[in-house]
Amino acid sequence: MDNIQQKDSVIITKYLNGDTSVLPILVKRYHKDFLEKSFWVTKDKSMAKDVAQESWITVISKLHTLKNVESFKSWAFRIVYSKSIDAINRRKYEVDKLPSDIFNDADSNSSHNNDPNIYKSLLSAIKKLPKEKQDIIRLFYTEEYSISEISEFLKVPTGTVKSRLFKAREKLKSFLKK
Repeated sequence: MDNIQQKDSVIITKYLNGDTSVLPILVKRYHKDFLEKSFWVTKDKSMAKDVAQESWITVISKLHTLKNVESFKSWAFRIVYSKSIDAINRRKYEVDKLPSDIFNDADSNSSHNNDPNIYKSLLSAIKKLPKEKQDIIRLFYTEEYSISEISEFLKVPTGTVKSRLFKAREKLKSFLKK
């Protein structure tokens, strides 16, 4: 066990035993990492700051559930990752609730800009996809993540991401042809 993990485990054990004065040490050690991890997922500085704060609230309130104090870092990073994905989903949901005419001028290069029926059909088709395929489509097209980034987020091989993306596109084509 390296020195940093030992220090983390000592700090966490002290905190769990009622010594709240050690908490700022833990926050100081990991806050920047939380921000960076969240920004890596969200690609939005403001959202990353919010996610880091939300993550700390969850980490502190759930610290007593941590079974192995040596695994604090990976446990906390999973919380940051989950909160980041939740923030992206909330933003996507909020965008979906906006009137479709907001999107008409968003991309002047699109030949389908002025046809709200295509936009509505596409959204409807995407919503018919299973959650896993919706996520792949969202991450690749809406959030503009690369195949390798999606692979890292989902902890699956790049070939799996490519396959899921292909299958999602094929399913969308079949929905849209109907």
